[in-house]
Amino acid sequence: MLYHLFEYLDKNMHFPGSGLFHYLSFRAALSILISLTISMVFGKTLIRMLRKKQVGETIRDLGLDGQMQKAGTPTMGGLIILAAILVPTLLLADLTNIYIQTMIIATVWLGLIGFLDDYIKVFKKNKEGLAGKSKIVGQIGVGIIVASMLYWNPSVTIKEKVSDVQIQNATTEEQAMQWEEEKSLKTTIPFIKGNEFDYAWLVPDSMESPWVLWGVFAVIVIFIVTAVSNGANITDGIDGLATGTSAIIGITLAIFAYVSGNYIFADYLNVMYIPHSGELTVFIAAFVGACVGFLWYNSFPAQVFMGDTGSLALGGIIATFSIAIRKELLIPVLCGIFLIENLSVMLQVGYFKYTKKKYGEGRRIFLMSPLHHHYQRKGMHESKIVSRFWIIGIMLAVLTIITLKVR
Repeated sequence: MLYHLFEYLDKNMHFPGSGLFHYLSFRAALSILISLTISMVFGKTLIRMLRKKQVGETIRDLGLDGQMQKAGTPTMGGLIILAAILVPTLLLADLTNIYIQTMIIATVWLGLIGFLDDYIKVFKKNKEGLAGKSKIVGQIGVGIIVASMLYWNPSVTIKEKVSDVQIQNATTEEQAMQWEEEKSLKTTIPFIKGNEFDYAWLVPDSMESPWVLWGVFAVIVIFIVTAVSNGANITDGIDGLATGTSAIIGITLAIFAYVSGNYIFADYLNVMYIPHSGELTVFIAAFVGACVGFLWYNSFPAQVFMGDTGSLALGGIIATFSIAIRKELLIPVLCGIFLIENLSVMLQVGYFKYTKKKYGEGRRIFLMSPLHHHYQRKGMHESKIVSRFWIIGIMLAVLTIITLKVR
């Protein structure tokens, strides 16, 4: 809103200082500052309100040290994260941008799913929360919406270099004309030269049509959104783990968004140039600020838990954002913590069922799943677990970034 206001003031009234809002870096910096302020100030008020209404977390006794001391800690703190993301975005981003619109819808939608789950657990006293089928239906719904917006909107395109020949003394506009715009389903493959994969290749020529291509793309989007949002949800098991990991991922995605939306950097680094995607930097800056600000209250010992309201939204935002900037195939590396946590649960459950059927008694690979609980059972303090997971997350983020050149 402020972006559009100052754009009007600059064009029509030449208002002093309004030109600053043309700079993406300025708006991204302002976005992260506003997000931090909202999460820290609003967070304190919300925690007080949640305590007053006795919106506390119900803790199952899993035999972990210090676990039962957390019973009654306010939950649904994800509302802090959602507010800290949406307010700066609405104020500072170009709301006519299709990528910003997509991210806002995905954030609100997944936040509502998580809120319903938390509401049923807290106020309806149903420990199961929202039915698993209902949650999946909601994730499928947001996947279809995201796929539709990114597939059918005419402004969602990529540009490829027509020629590598540089024009001497060429203006910026003349150099920009060397790019050819096209509508495609291409995405980035890590560690491969000529690292582009087109989802259209999955469809036989005899079946190729816009609706078939959209269907294939929608299935892929639904799978990614569901997997990453559930991965973030599973990771949110000890104080600060999901929040800090998401912040690290967000910083990496901010770099990719800024580079992909700037044809000079895209050309220099030889990455896919996606027009208008640079605006997403404002959104992801708010995302990082929200995560870091929430850590003010969520770090050990946590004063508030994000609940599904926050964890489902965080994972869904990361997935949707990655798809928008066509870096979703980097998710297994970038979101390696979420992947490992997810796999630890799947392996534990699968092996238990297999051994119970074969030997008559269930056996376990880990002392407990998800993986962070395994280390808790081994006697490691949760602060050390979180710190080490963050370090691994940083290593994975750096590895993801260097895929820009390692092919």
